Amino acid sequence: MKPELVADRPCVIGEGPLWHPTEQRVYWTDIPEGRMFRYDPATGQHESCYAGEVVGGFTIQADGSLLLFMARGAVAIWHAGQLTTVIPEIPDERGSRFNDVIADPAGRVFCGTMPCGERAGRLYRLDTDGRLTKLLDGIGCSNGMGFTPDRRHLYYTDSAKREIYRFDYDVGSGDLANRRLFARTPENEGVPDGLTVDAEGGIWSARWDGGALVRFTPDGREERRIQFPARKVSSVTFGGDDLDDLYVTTAGGDQRATEGAGAGALFRLRPGVRGLPEFCSRVGG
Repeated sequence: MKPELVADRPCVIGEGPLWHPTEQRVYWTDIPEGRMFRYDPATGQHESCYAGEVVGGFTIQADGSLLLFMARGAVAIWHAGQLTTVIPEIPDERGSRFNDVIADPAGRVFCGTMPCGERAGRLYRLDTDGRLTKLLDGIGCSNGMGFTPDRRHLYYTDSAKREIYRFDYDVGSGDLANRRLFARTPENEGVPDGLTVDAEGGIWSARWDGGALVRFTPDGREERRIQFPARKVSSVTFGGDDLDDLYVTTAGGDQRATEGAGAGALFRLRPGVRGLPEFCSRVGG
């Protein structure tokens, strides 16, 4: 299985790809550059669609707009080129930024932040009414998340610890409980980054500095590994009419001589398994 390069954008940190089901396009962000892009598989065209404040992660709202998670803990709705502020900042996150986020079945958003100085990263839950709850503290680097097909569990990645956890998840309350280790990445294989779950319950984990995408079975066994022409494989999402395409972001586009010929580009795979539709956020402005 060979990755197909579909958008040769040399992103510094290409991240957070999401399939927009209404537009039938893939969106992704280049975090430090404060830019976002989109790719249309029907035409093969890709374009820059946003330039501004840093976007560490985003979700797609039920109305098709994008919910952007930014620096300083800011959250805003982006629609037709206009930003509407939801949260201007989180005082405790003024020196940090959001990193990876995911909407849950009820339209809430689990949103992680980066460590800042001596202070570790955190995981928050943003409810549909705009209320923010801190769920986890002491996180090395909050990263990839994904729900099991039965919606009873959430996978969550701490990249700095090279670990993926599995939580019990309650859709009624949005609470997480009973954290246990699902998988640990060996020191010489990079670190686990973005994550998605397929319809068979397989877990696809991107390997930053590992140059690969790894699929785990639900019992934690590595089932396959796909190599990329980029050392920093950052995140992954399913897309296409039948959700049978895998779109994969990479980083290091500003240093291709050392990071690989495809560093920073967007790739596509046909893995032979379908994905699950991502949930839409329903956070009000």
